[in-house]
Amino acid sequence: MKQENSGNQPSIADRFGEEHIESLLRELEARTSGHLIEGRWRTGSAGSTLITEDPATGRAIAEFAAGNADDIDRAVTAAETALRSGGWPLLTASQRAALLFALADRIEREVDQWALIEALDAGHTLTSIAGGDLPLGLRALRDNAGWATKVNGATAMQSACQSGANYYLREPVGVVGLITPWNAPFLMTIQKLSAALAAGCTVVVKPSELAPLSALRIGEACRKVGFPPGVINIVTGDGIAGAALARHPAVNMVSFTGSVDTGRSIIAAAADSNLKRTVLELGGKSPVIVFDDADLPRAAAAIASEICFKSGQYCAAGSRLFVQKTVYSIFIDLLGAEMARVRVGAGYRQDVDMGAMICERQRARAAAIVAEAIEQGARASAGGTPMPGAGYFFPPTILEGVDPGARAWREEIFAPVIAVTAFEDGAAPNAVAALANDSAYGLSAKVWTRDLRRAMEMVACLQAGQVIVNGGGGEATLPFGGTKLSGYGRENGLEGVSAFTEIKAVRLGYPP
Repeated sequence: MKQENSGNQPSIADRFGEEHIESLLRELEARTSGHLIEGRWRTGSAGSTLITEDPATGRAIAEFAAGNADDIDRAVTAAETALRSGGWPLLTASQRAALLFALADRIEREVDQWALIEALDAGHTLTSIAGGDLPLGLRALRDNAGWATKVNGATAMQSACQSGANYYLREPVGVVGLITPWNAPFLMTIQKLSAALAAGCTVVVKPSELAPLSALRIGEACRKVGFPPGVINIVTGDGIAGAALARHPAVNMVSFTGSVDTGRSIIAAAADSNLKRTVLELGGKSPVIVFDDADLPRAAAAIASEICFKSGQYCAAGSRLFVQKTVYSIFIDLLGAEMARVRVGAGYRQDVDMGAMICERQRARAAAIVAEAIEQGARASAGGTPMPGAGYFFPPTILEGVDPGARAWREEIFAPVIAVTAFEDGAAPNAVAALANDSAYGLSAKVWTRDLRRAMEMVACLQAGQVIVNGGGGEATLPFGGTKLSGYGRENGLEGVSAFTEIKAVRLGYPP
């Protein structure tokens, strides 16, 4: 499953040599970052630090501040001050948009450095970052900048003889806490940050302690393009800092991407504090359904590519595969061949299709779930056990015959592991959809078929925030989010920016 570079330009991987990588590693090793609060880098109140590792080697690459409740309070106070006074509330929507466009231009001028830092910190391949995270992040940043001038209220129609007017406004929801994940640190930070700023909010970002470097670099880029002090604040740290942000009484909203358990704790903290609004994207166990009339080679290549994208640490990855019985054996052979072509190694090296998992704890959990499924009767027709040597590598894995009650079928493994089963040839679309819907999650679903009627019946029956048919198409930025345990609220596009606004209804009576 070699990922080809489009055009005649050298890939980012080709442009980075060993000397360049080692130089950046030495720079990161020597760097201890503080928190970005009120436009300045400040040391943490407790003076303690954490370490982030290169997942490909387990080697420490940077030291960063371990924030606590005091640091969060300082950052929230700065954000609240910036929201109510100073330069930010005086800016027009066009001026906010201009700052976001300037940020996008600055990042685009340094894409190689951003890609390398993301590969070192999160373990993903340079190819996937250069072809996925970076362009998607820049597109979201520019899209949200454009929405800054287009988020409107509305005026109700009324007769000419009425002595007043009725309308509503959209205003910034206030200070927003952004708690971002480790599996797409650059992309998730940029998406959330730009939507909140386009709506006129101020923010406190708490990046994952497993991959904080992109967020810190984003903070510095925001300083350099001229965002007013206090508009963007970044506090690094572990769950202590995240919990303090979720329960802070001056935070009006929290946008979070991560685990169900942490999402539950954020909801509880929001309820116990000031009933702050929450937008939660909590992962998935997405079904992929392959009918016998599908383009089988194309489907196999796409399914293998997706489950190996970010080493399977991708919330919408299709990890439950349903294949029509007539073509089951043929399709498993095609899928296995695609998996066998995946080249695993350090993401910042050349000729690599899949990098390491984020840490040993995540890899050990995946290995335990796979081993448990095999003990219960499943068969690993590809992969199945952690790869030896340094780093946190796990091979592309196909599990057949998984017990429907097994964790491998029910839980989000967040690894390059796909569980496969066959469905009967005569099964109606609604019956197949019922099998796919038998999950606590509802983030994404995929369907492969040439039959348009069947595809539309599946779309109608599947319980998911998005349904992708035959790999999808077009370039529209659609709202993204889930149902059931996959969370609620939407990101991207107008819906994503509007989530950071509050509606104020106005009933205006004319004076006599």
